[in-house]
Amino acid sequence: MKQISQKEKFTEEGFQEDNLNQINKFTQRHDWQLEEVQELFDMPFNDLIFKAAQIHRQFHDANKIQISTLLSIKTGSCPENCKYCPQSAHYNTGLEKESLMSIDKILIAARAAKESGASRFCMGAAWRNLHDRDVGNICNIIKEVKEVGLETCMTLGMLTKKQSQQLKESGLDYYNHNIDSSEEFYSNIITTRNFQDRLDTLKNVRDSGLNVCSGGIVGMGEMVQDRAKMLIILANLEKHPESVPINMLVKVKGTPLDHIQDIDQFDFIKTIAVARIMMPQSVVRLSAGREEMNEQTQALCFFAGANSIFYGEKLLTTNNPEVKQDQKLFQKLGLLSIN
Repeated sequence: MKQISQKEKFTEEGFQEDNLNQINKFTQRHDWQLEEVQELFDMPFNDLIFKAAQIHRQFHDANKIQISTLLSIKTGSCPENCKYCPQSAHYNTGLEKESLMSIDKILIAARAAKESGASRFCMGAAWRNLHDRDVGNICNIIKEVKEVGLETCMTLGMLTKKQSQQLKESGLDYYNHNIDSSEEFYSNIITTRNFQDRLDTLKNVRDSGLNVCSGGIVGMGEMVQDRAKMLIILANLEKHPESVPINMLVKVKGTPLDHIQDIDQFDFIKTIAVARIMMPQSVVRLSAGREEMNEQTQALCFFAGANSIFYGEKLLTTNNPEVKQDQKLFQKLGLLSIN
């Protein structure tokens, strides 16, 4: 009997409505292999994004977008040497350093986020890891933001099991900890921690009962194989991350990746599509880099399965489209925000 490759299955059978049950069985997986994910990346562009759009519509409303707002609550002086990050103490990017923000200022930003249409408020601190001395303050911030009527997400670096449980008990909804890239490429970007540190924190977060937010960055000079391996790690976790942010590198003057060649935007869209196919029920967030994307690129990302964005002029410290600009794009595309 002739063996049909996964690519052939997609192109010959995948577009038929009566095969949706087969597609559903295929997508609920945690055993992805590199060869078949590379086949996805190698598919003709139209076939790939159409397949991703089909799967997206099985599990999500194709015209609704979840809106989050991201605030830097502690900026700069991070001891990590992530080559993409302007907050690293290893690089001179001209960033103004700030200590942990007062809860009053955080709540002002949270209320403004809710008024602009955000349903989730994400807070990031430039720390290598959360220190026990700061846990009480962070838990209090979470409780106060929840009172505003928003979902909460934190990204604070590495967490222990106990800290993860404490954040869960305070009411935190999501914890973000990106794996950034493949394990093989990781050491080209970061040397102050290892890849397993990332996975250990994700396990601690999951074991505590928190929702996991984890994705990566493309356009750092990695190969397509690295993007495939990054998605395999996420999709082959015991449970898929509830939220998968896919970032396009924002090049910041003073960081080692300042002059790296731009990623082709079609390659970025394909990464969104493959993420959607591999993690069908996750929310795939079109994250950093939208300032460098035109409306057509973003529209194709939404069609290919992205169903979340960050609202607001800043993503921690880098630029992001203004809210009014996003609202205009939503009107053009007939997209609605999820409350």
